[in-house]
Amino acid sequence: MLKPLLRLLLKILFRVEVQGDRNVFGDPRTLIVANHESFLDGLLLGVFLPVDAVFVVHTQVASRPLFRFLLRFVPHLTVDPSSPLAIKQIVRLVESGRPVAIFPEGRITRTGSLMKVYDGAAFVAAKTGATVVPVRIDGAARSYFGRLAGVFPRQAFPRMRIAIRPPQRIPMPALPSARLRRRRAGELMRHILLDMLVATRPPRTLYEAFLDAKATFGTQYRLVEDIRLQEETYGSLLKMALALARLTSRLSAPGETLGVLAPNAAPTLGLLLGLSLGRRIPALLNYTAGPEGLRAACQAADIKTIVASRTFVEKAHLGPLLAAVAEIRVHYLEDLKADFGLADRLWLLWHLAFPRHAALPQQPEDAAVVLFTSGSEGKPKGVVHSHASLLANVAQIRAVADFTPQDKFMMALPLFHAFGLTCGALLPLVSGCQVFLYPNPLHYRVIPELVYDRNCTVLFGTSTFLGNYAKFAHPYDFGRLRYVIAGAERLAESVREHWLDKFGIRILEGYGVTECAPVVAVNVPMACRNGSVGQLLPGIDYELEPVPGIVEGGALHLKGPNLLKGYLLFDQPGVIQPPPAIRPGWYATGDIASVDADGFLYIRGRLKRFAKIAGEMISLEAVEGLAASAAPDFIHAAATRSDAARGEALVLFTTAPELGRERLLATARALGLPELAVPRVIRRIDALPLLGTGKTDYQSLKRMAEEIPA
Repeated sequence: MLKPLLRLLLKILFRVEVQGDRNVFGDPRTLIVANHESFLDGLLLGVFLPVDAVFVVHTQVASRPLFRFLLRFVPHLTVDPSSPLAIKQIVRLVESGRPVAIFPEGRITRTGSLMKVYDGAAFVAAKTGATVVPVRIDGAARSYFGRLAGVFPRQAFPRMRIAIRPPQRIPMPALPSARLRRRRAGELMRHILLDMLVATRPPRTLYEAFLDAKATFGTQYRLVEDIRLQEETYGSLLKMALALARLTSRLSAPGETLGVLAPNAAPTLGLLLGLSLGRRIPALLNYTAGPEGLRAACQAADIKTIVASRTFVEKAHLGPLLAAVAEIRVHYLEDLKADFGLADRLWLLWHLAFPRHAALPQQPEDAAVVLFTSGSEGKPKGVVHSHASLLANVAQIRAVADFTPQDKFMMALPLFHAFGLTCGALLPLVSGCQVFLYPNPLHYRVIPELVYDRNCTVLFGTSTFLGNYAKFAHPYDFGRLRYVIAGAERLAESVREHWLDKFGIRILEGYGVTECAPVVAVNVPMACRNGSVGQLLPGIDYELEPVPGIVEGGALHLKGPNLLKGYLLFDQPGVIQPPPAIRPGWYATGDIASVDADGFLYIRGRLKRFAKIAGEMISLEAVEGLAASAAPDFIHAAATRSDAARGEALVLFTTAPELGRERLLATARALGLPELAVPRVIRRIDALPLLGTGKTDYQSLKRMAEEIPA
């Protein structure tokens, strides 16, 4: 009688919703594992799950007055984790045939993300062969029964959700010692819980996710700051978005792709949200790609209209760039403001009160944004992402990194870059992390000063940019940074060591591709291994396809909820083409990779960046690593040129003034590299050509290599 009353009371107070298949608890040996959000979690599961599970509770927790009261309503087993008998008690309970519920984190979250996962629950599952049923609790952490005071805004009666996932099993790992078996089983349990967090994300559009975050953090919550040193709130961003949605609706039709040429600034976020809610698809144009690159991008995406910032175009001297696409209409934001009349103001006031009514109908799987590949290997391709794929990547990042509203990001990478868009715009908009948007990553002296002045705790950058920030920064400038994340290119060992020596900060390297929105893998404090790019994000599957001539690793293929909808190609404007794949639903990255026994991913190089010399496959990235070992304080890049005798020949471009082949040969012998990996042609240059994203411009280097006399 008491259980139905409690269920009714909790449903009324917290609007509890139970999702998933309730018939997954039929196995005689069932272990229910859940994330731990609040003191209510045990009661919620005990009341709403369709089985009478026995809850495993820490003896210290069970002795507290509140828990003593709550535990009267649910069957439970109190255990002391420090006792060697604790695991045996739980094993006997599971083997008795009663469903057992346990919180593998062992404590209530203090970050809103998954905490450390203890090995005990996983070892019990492996030892007993029990069916593991993951259950996600969502919303309870924001109540006054959670432990996020001072981290997240709390509500008296937040909406709560219980999501039941399909059952899984954890096999006993075939390892030589009990300690290793237990540790591996614990890792498998952690990945089950991480996958659960991503798989149970609600289906939403970008605009809906923004409004949900606004409801969580409040209209006056300060979210975005830029070089105007003016902080924008959720409310002011919404006002911008609605006004720009109204104005841009006169320039285009629903479903049309519009080019966006704007800097890293708060109004750009407002424009992206405005286009999104109006069912227009923003195509973020790379203003560093040059006239030919811009023309190719506009043709691929079938862009007829560009929305730009006049101030930005003038300050960045982009007039000649726009002249290359003179046939495309260009509308400046500054001019559009003059057309905002009385009827528009009344429309804005109404929809500020009822913002969800302003959005045109669309589905999470609809196209949301067009990004463009760097063009480092050919003409830029348009990469079409849906609302679902972008928000899936945000959910994947939030699952493994404990970003909170107490964090402030410094984002100088351009928003037209997938790394900049997802981590500098979408992640803050959804998670409530503050962000400082800076328009130029090349300001190596200014950015460290801003990181210090604005109390930033998270910095994103490429290896090249991070290396230069370290050169000019004061040792105290980065004193508040919790995360420094490198992506878009391989992290140089010299940069890693410089940051560790000068600032005591470990750079966390990640790996991403535009087609995956973009983050695929990243090192985090809970799972980090130097030399790797981290473990794959939850929800991503991989396959390694053998490549003839390459011994270590294979061609990396990916599958996950963050994959692109398709490509827009130069020769078929506006038509979405499926990506190359081993089978439908997969994506061929074009990278050579390997994965170790603990799931850490190692990128060996681009398949296109392997040279075939005298029948042997030589990695150009290995050549660059050789040069970096021989001359660590300089920048190097390898390219190839045609060779009549050997097929291809290596060319090394370097800023080192005295690096010669003899030193490279000696270093190669010390590293155990073959002589074929030592370039015969070495060219000294003042600086490597870079793309706007900070990546090395290998197309330019290839042309330079071919121009060298034989």
